[in-house]
Amino acid sequence: MPVHIVAHPVAQDALAVLRLNTTNAADFRRNAARLTMALAVEATKTLPMQNISVETVLGKAPAQRIDDEIVVVPVLRAGLSMLDPILTLLPTARVGYIGLERDEQTAIASSYYSKLPDQITCAHVLVVDPMLATGGSAIAALNLLSGLGVSHTLLLSIVASDQGIRAVEHHHPQTTIYTAAVDPRLNEQKYIVPGLGDFGDRLYGTD
Repeated sequence: MPVHIVAHPVAQDALAVLRLNTTNAADFRRNAARLTMALAVEATKTLPMQNISVETVLGKAPAQRIDDEIVVVPVLRAGLSMLDPILTLLPTARVGYIGLERDEQTAIASSYYSKLPDQITCAHVLVVDPMLATGGSAIAALNLLSGLGVSHTLLLSIVASDQGIRAVEHHHPQTTIYTAAVDPRLNEQKYIVPGLGDFGDRLYGTD
């Protein structure tokens, strides 16, 4: 399973702001969007293209268009923060939603909601979940998608842990992961260390 650490200066600059414990909610949201866009650019650079000809104001020009269907699936709720930046890059993408909640004692994720587009079996599906900690939420989302016959999945996470990557690799070796950082460990509450804290709480100012 390929793992791509996006080292683009924009991604790493945004990550530094997200990690900083004094960053307010507005700056957190703004930099989460910047970083997501950098991840999405990297994750989509190998999409299949179709050669076409377009009519310009002054004549015909060769051009290329993305030649595949793309579906973006944010894991609720924190994954919603990554949706709009991706749709800015991919305005024709369809969108699905998967709602997962984690048992705080076992760290096992269970689904409470899913709404996915029809006929996504052959699509490129981008699952977006900002914190890949234990991997439980990502695995649950990927399980649901693979159960529908989806075979081409990418996972975009702002920060990942070694443990989370290993877990996803074990259950879904075909999934490619894109992240800005891989941190070494989880604490007793299953938060990534050093990480950036509770992403959803910092995003929405509910911490």
